[in-house]
Amino acid sequence: MKTTIFLGVSSAAIGAIFAVVGLIVGAALGYFLYKMLVEKKVGNAKAEAAKILEESKQEAKSMRKEALIEAKEEQHKMRSELDKEIRERRAEVQRLEQRVTAREENLTRKEDTLDKRLSDVENAKQALNVREQDIVRKENEVAESHNKMLVELERVSGMSRDEAKKNLMDDMLEDAKRDAVQMAKEIEAEAKEGAEAKAREIVSMAVQRCATDHASEIAVSVVPLPNDEMKGRIIGRVGRNIRAFENATGVDVIIDDTPDVVTISAFDPVRREIGRVALERLMSDGRIHPARIEETVEKVKNEIDNQMKDAGEEAAFDVAVYGLHPELIKILGRLKFRTSYGQNVLKHSIEVSHLAGILAAEIGADVKVAKRAGLLHDIGKAVDHEVEGTHVAIGVELAKKFKESEAVIHAIEAHHGDVEAKTVEAVLVQAADAISGARPGARRESLENYVKRLESIEKIANSFDGVEQSFAIQAGREIRVMVKPEKVDDTKTYFIAKEIAKRLENELEYPGQIKVSVIRELRSVEYAK
Repeated sequence: MKTTIFLGVSSAAIGAIFAVVGLIVGAALGYFLYKMLVEKKVGNAKAEAAKILEESKQEAKSMRKEALIEAKEEQHKMRSELDKEIRERRAEVQRLEQRVTAREENLTRKEDTLDKRLSDVENAKQALNVREQDIVRKENEVAESHNKMLVELERVSGMSRDEAKKNLMDDMLEDAKRDAVQMAKEIEAEAKEGAEAKAREIVSMAVQRCATDHASEIAVSVVPLPNDEMKGRIIGRVGRNIRAFENATGVDVIIDDTPDVVTISAFDPVRREIGRVALERLMSDGRIHPARIEETVEKVKNEIDNQMKDAGEEAAFDVAVYGLHPELIKILGRLKFRTSYGQNVLKHSIEVSHLAGILAAEIGADVKVAKRAGLLHDIGKAVDHEVEGTHVAIGVELAKKFKESEAVIHAIEAHHGDVEAKTVEAVLVQAADAISGARPGARRESLENYVKRLESIEKIANSFDGVEQSFAIQAGREIRVMVKPEKVDDTKTYFIAKEIAKRLENELEYPGQIKVSVIRELRSVEYAK
């Protein structure tokens, strides 16, 4: 039994030993196989690396060859360009050398010519010195002969040299004056023959084409009342209504014994118009008290402002003047309520714009400038009661303020002759202003001013030496001057007419123009007995 147990144990141990040995042998065999596989892969990798290295070497050689080829080509190209540049520079140097050579030759020729001219000048100078000496000698001889002749003439004529010279100069001066007057008359007659006809044609055509209404208008300052009881209502209790009305409008309300009439007085025509319309509204409404007065006056002010704006826009549209500043249009509209010598200034400005534009078109001047300046020439009259200065100066300031052109500003400044007109458009505005103001029925002036103007015209004419009497006729548009024939000859009549015209232009203001006619009449009377 023990033997059996021992055998059994031994078999198990042997089996385990064989298993361990098998395991070891398997592991060794696996390791050997793995090592062989790894060595094979390493060999393959080495072979692959050697192949790649060989290919890289071949590719590097190829790239090196290509790089060498490209470098050679670039070197060849640069060498070609360098050769070309060298050839061009050589050619340029040759051209410069040729030009320098040509200039040197030219300078040499000029130097030779200059030397020759200097020689000629020197010879001419010597000849001139000889001639100068000869001329001095001859001048001395002539002077000596002249002095001898003068002494002989003084002895023969019995007059000194200065006396003879004075008589000769007086005779020559008189002849020169006579010739000058005759020539001036001929030139003036020739110029007038064509110029007056053409000017008359242009002006008459312009007046005919200008269809502006030029009837005189005045600002109404007298308000009719339905009855005299309305005066009391306008005055109000303790005068509160009339005080409120005057404070609100800025006008003076004059209520006197004149039946059914109230007079509104104000220097500002716009305020006067606001007062007139507001008073008529209050009388029509019947409710007259301070609160109602203020409300009505405020409404009327807004309406008048809109009317002035519309009037300015309409005026600019009528004459095709565009681009005016909005504030300038409002100021222009104020002229609707402004009059000058009874003529509505806005209508006068529209008419001047039309006339100036037509005249400019006829003579080839700038029509736009002429029309714009004609419309704005009296713009200063819209605010001349609020701003110090003449309406011309105020108008110039307004035009500058609202960025008008220099040509328009100059025309405004020159339209009354305050400065000399330097442009054709300024002269045309002057002419159009005179035409519009001088048209029949365009303006009215008081009898007192009319008489004073006629007296001033005659006084200026009578102040000249040799004038016997003068007569202002045709409403001051012409003055006829009678001169004394024994003091004034035919030549001097021309100068007297010119001087009188200048004095009238410088000292008087008048519409249109004044014709000066100087008349010299000599009558010889004898009686047969």
